[in-house]
Amino acid sequence: MNKSTEQWYASWFDTPYYHILYKDRDYSEAQGFMDNLTDYLNLPKQSKILDLACGKGRHSVYLNTLGYNVTGVDLSEQSIKHAKQFENDTLKFKVHDMSKPYQGKFDAVFNLFTSFGYFDDESCNLNTIKAIKSELNEFGFGVIDFMNTNYVTSNLVAQDVKSVDGIDFYQKRSIIDGYIIKDISFEVDGEHYEFQERVKAFTLEDFKELFEKAGVHLLDIFGDYNLQKFHPNSSERLIMIFK
Repeated sequence: MNKSTEQWYASWFDTPYYHILYKDRDYSEAQGFMDNLTDYLNLPKQSKILDLACGKGRHSVYLNTLGYNVTGVDLSEQSIKHAKQFENDTLKFKVHDMSKPYQGKFDAVFNLFTSFGYFDDESCNLNTIKAIKSELNEFGFGVIDFMNTNYVTSNLVAQDVKSVDGIDFYQKRSIIDGYIIKDISFEVDGEHYEFQERVKAFTLEDFKELFEKAGVHLLDIFGDYNLQKFHPNSSERLIMIFK
């Protein structure tokens, strides 16, 4: 089902099963994060925000209800097709590859919930940071919310089964060649499916190196969605503010 030549995220994110598996994510926590982040950045109403890798647009929609002018972009055509139903004068969605600059200048560019490090071509990671730099206006802030790799690797659950909507998702996790890999297999109507998620295991030091190469400046680092101090081994998140 999953061809090795195909970028894994292009096929997996476009299936309905991806959204079934992750449908119980804590969105109240995510909304709290958006409240905390926009307060911290002191973004006035009507500020323009670019939401990179926005998925089905849930966070873009919420940011829009806070009074922001939001553009959500994602590589997944299916996700953007779904998100377009929420469009209004100050909320737009487009299919776009975040490693390439998006036209326009923004007060903030958000890349949320570990939506970085998917690319097989590693130059795309640096290009994404460079693209964010080009998308920010003179006073704009970039935000990357990534997993804390140290925490994830030391708390990795090797395998488990998650049952959602009558589907048993078998999940195996491993760390191979600097990637955190999750193999997912399940059956629907007698058909067997296999998918793999691969995310580069970036550390804070790796990001600092990318930021330096891209010519952006790291301003602040937080370790969770309440914007608490980052602790290298115990924080669940690595949230970086830069410009």
